[in-house]
Amino acid sequence: MKPPVLTDGDLALRPAGTAPGPWLREALADEGDPPAHLPLTGGTDADVAIVGGGYTGLWTAYRLLESDPELRVVLVEMDVCGSGPSGRNGGFVNAWWDELGLLRELFGGDRALACAREVASSVAEIGAWCERYAIDAHYRRGGMLTVSTTPLHDGAWRGSTRAARELEVPDSYREMDAGEVAQRCRSPVFRSGALMADAATIHPARLARGLRAVCAARGALIHERTRVRSLRREGSAVRLLTESENGAGEVRAGQVVLATNAWSAGWRPFRRSLVTWSSWMVRTDPIPDLIEERLGWTGGESIIDARFTVHYFHVTADGRIAFGAGGGRPGYGGRIGRSFVDDLAAGRRAAVGFRRIFPQLADVPLTDMWGGPIDVSADHLPRFGTLPGGRVHFGFGYSGNGVAPSHLGGRILAALALGSDEPITRLPIVGAVPHRFPPEPLRYPGARVLREALVRREDGEEEGRRAGWALRQLTRLPRRLGFHLGPES
Repeated sequence: MKPPVLTDGDLALRPAGTAPGPWLREALADEGDPPAHLPLTGGTDADVAIVGGGYTGLWTAYRLLESDPELRVVLVEMDVCGSGPSGRNGGFVNAWWDELGLLRELFGGDRALACAREVASSVAEIGAWCERYAIDAHYRRGGMLTVSTTPLHDGAWRGSTRAARELEVPDSYREMDAGEVAQRCRSPVFRSGALMADAATIHPARLARGLRAVCAARGALIHERTRVRSLRREGSAVRLLTESENGAGEVRAGQVVLATNAWSAGWRPFRRSLVTWSSWMVRTDPIPDLIEERLGWTGGESIIDARFTVHYFHVTADGRIAFGAGGGRPGYGGRIGRSFVDDLAAGRRAAVGFRRIFPQLADVPLTDMWGGPIDVSADHLPRFGTLPGGRVHFGFGYSGNGVAPSHLGGRILAALALGSDEPITRLPIVGAVPHRFPPEPLRYPGARVLREALVRREDGEEEGRRAGWALRQLTRLPRRLGFHLGPES
């Protein structure tokens, strides 16, 4: 199949850059474009200080105050809550049944099931939470479909569907033939696939802003546009030094939660644990009638293809198709630079993916283009834990699938901060800081070469070309070095 041709309108699109993306613009408009919470100035005390106002930090604050409404919880966010990946992501609320093969390989059957069941519970609990607090985050539980778009990707899901059968949860992730896939969404490039029932879609920024409102109403002290410059342990407390346009600030806290996700790669203890990449999205005008007429895509399923540099897409509540492409450029030394939000070539890769998968919509314009960072761990799973000394807790490594796992992460981090020994603190994703990636200056060029090789290989496979021996060996190298990154064959 020939590469699709971008329209003049596609070529005229430009990245949103550092401006709020479309999800956040809509959520802020719903609120009447409110001012940010006041930056922190001067000193304050806290039982628990949280660094980061995305899903992980906000779910942690919520769980802390649900456990003890009298706790003094102070949350600092360098921009506004929802401005980072929590307000820029694809809106997928996914369980981990499609990762069951990997989970079993890493942790064994029983522990793999424990992890998968907890994240599946989070998928349901996010919907129940939105209903409880009347948060109109467009939660819709329609499952997630993994599809092959080339014969070379057929059966990519079989490690996890086989694990589901062998662990006696066959309906959690089941294979579908091409006819069953077409009944859910018609694309001329779709082949067979697999369906995960425990998945939903959501308006990501409305969820983040709803969390912000509920946490503030429960008593969390939220300071936006406040950057943490250093963290120091002093006796029985941890001291956070901050700065904002209003001046310096300080928080003295008994416990600290670092919920900075991709930005964690810039903190010394975590530099070897993460590689930062960008992921990019485009979306259409509202076209609900065309989606039904031309695609038959009315069941609310989110869809991903079987690439490692994945395409991911869903239908929004107002009838748009939001379409993303992973595998953007990495960052050097954990830095989150402008290229993560201003990379025209990466944005156009998402547009090319949309045009290839949905040629029936060639006359439909794309209206927005935006990107953001993701934090990729060596095994594509997040990790939570506590730094030596027992007062600083962390969570990161969602690897592009963080909406539901961050809900679980908030539960784990709140329990760690409170000294609880509940079962979720003994999941295998809780423990010491993982150190897997090589240091700089090796990590960035390695990630850059791997990214270019993966894109070249998978683009060629979509056009029906099997990669040459050298390219296959290069893209398999991370697996041979013990990382769960890139294709297995």
